[in-house]
Amino acid sequence: MDLIHIHDLRLWAHVGVLDHERRDGQWFQLDITLGLDLSESATSDDLSATADYSLAVLALQMLVSELSCLTIERFSEEVFEVLERLYGPLPMHLVLQKCRPPIPGFTGTVAIERRRNWSDQQGF
Repeated sequence: MDLIHIHDLRLWAHVGVLDHERRDGQWFQLDITLGLDLSESATSDDLSATADYSLAVLALQMLVSELSCLTIERFSEEVFEVLERLYGPLPMHLVLQKCRPPIPGFTGTVAIERRRNWSDQQGF
């Protein structure tokens, strides 16, 4: 299995438990890995034989323009649903990071990591 990585996709989304997070929005960072066989597109140079990652970026930008939810877990589920509509049930891995969580005295980030259609043998 080959992998396509999309790293450091920054998205402004209206996600959070606090009212102002959903009202005003905030930055999130997303890393996505798609598992698929790239041998056909590698030999044919045919975009239709691969997962066009530009479609994922555009679809996720559209998603966040309409999304409002409480948790980054729900946000990640919406990301999976968008990707599955585009590419079908590929093995997928994502890390979704909330860049500036509103926690007093905390200057770090918070992230969740999820996999879909990914077996332990596949690694990443």
